Amino acid sequence: MSERSGGEPGDGEPTPRRRGLFADTTPLRTPSFRRLWTAGVVTVVGAQLTVVAVPFQLFALTGSSAWVGLTGLFGLVPLIVFGLWGGAIADAVDRRMLLVVSGIGIAVTSALLGITAVTHIGGPWTVLVIFAVQTACLAVNQPTRSAVLPRILPLEQLPAANTLWFTVQQLGAFAGPLVGGVALAFIDVGVLYFVDTVCLFASIWAAYRLPRLPVGDDAEGGFRGVVHAIRQSAGLRSVVDGFRYAAMSKVLLVSFLADLVAMGFGMPRAVFPQAAVETYGGGPAYGLLSAAIAGGAALGGLLSGRLHGIARQGVAVTIAVCLWGVGVALSGLTSILWLAVLLLAAAGAADLVSSVFRSTMLQTVATDEMRGRMQGVFVVVVAGGPRVADLWHGWAADAVGTGLATTIGGVAVVVGMIAVVLAFPAFWRYRAPVAGQDVDAPVGQS
Repeated sequence: MSERSGGEPGDGEPTPRRRGLFADTTPLRTPSFRRLWTAGVVTVVGAQLTVVAVPFQLFALTGSSAWVGLTGLFGLVPLIVFGLWGGAIADAVDRRMLLVVSGIGIAVTSALLGITAVTHIGGPWTVLVIFAVQTACLAVNQPTRSAVLPRILPLEQLPAANTLWFTVQQLGAFAGPLVGGVALAFIDVGVLYFVDTVCLFASIWAAYRLPRLPVGDDAEGGFRGVVHAIRQSAGLRSVVDGFRYAAMSKVLLVSFLADLVAMGFGMPRAVFPQAAVETYGGGPAYGLLSAAIAGGAALGGLLSGRLHGIARQGVAVTIAVCLWGVGVALSGLTSILWLAVLLLAAAGAADLVSSVFRSTMLQTVATDEMRGRMQGVFVVVVAGGPRVADLWHGWAADAVGTGLATTIGGVAVVVGMIAVVLAFPAFWRYRAPVAGQDVDAPVGQS
């Protein structure tokens, strides 16, 4: 059974199974998770303000969208490198301290971005370099945070906990850009960075309140332990071991392939600007299309109570990915804006289901010694898939139009997912471990 946070009220108490309409909030009864989640609600607001602020600041400095486009490169490279490396570090050090250190790094870089905006010290390259460092800190923080959950919650509560996490993220992705965009009409961009910095202290505090979470009995604690892990235990060999481990587990391998298929083929965001003008007549169309997927995912999370207790998680992921593809494909066939938004929102809700169960699989199938590296691979896959889709959707839209490009992508998702499951039927047969089973048991590795 999972290791729980030391002796806090509510820890270790059995919780009754509940399957209502709304999201299962049972994990919030555990104080450690409740603090992390509540801090996440605060932090996601600030994070989305920075997401809006960086492109705005770069365009204000240069007047060029090409400079803004460089954020993709400066964000992707550190995300891949430090997502993988950070996962390896998380498997060699006290994860509590790693969360604190990486959280401080994120806060410091947000403050530095605010200083550059207010003082006008440095140019666009300065902004891009600080943004890259911040992304590296985020890439370490995210897999570590996910790897912590099985140590502070019972196994059977992980789907509900992941749903709560993803719902907050999607609500932030939906509302944050709207709030930030409006705010920039009245305040300086530097204020958004400083608000983000202040919000980040909530997550740093919540991480500090966690118990020590060493991976092994000999793991060294404190800041010195983090440095030692970086120097000794978390090198390229550990990253390679993580890939080898994922390849040996069909369930883990297909969980990654499912996301690559869903996002690499199906994410149509690159065509939204052109479709908004050519198909839907401009106006609010671009904003509605851009917010539809996140809005649907957030609503799906709020109404996710029926997901609790689903054992056949491989089946759930397969169906959810196919429904995502169907929603995207159908959205490309209509010239009616409200219908396209509705279909994309439905696709977003299906994607939330897939994300919840895939993340739960990573937390339960992987042993604790490999959990950080698996979450690191997960972060890289989640970030890389949409960027692959951006590339080919842009070319396809120029060649055959936005609608057909979107539909082709959606159909490819369905075909690709079915092909993957046929090639690896163990994924379709996968069932979640029952309550009381050791979370570190290599479930589904055959």
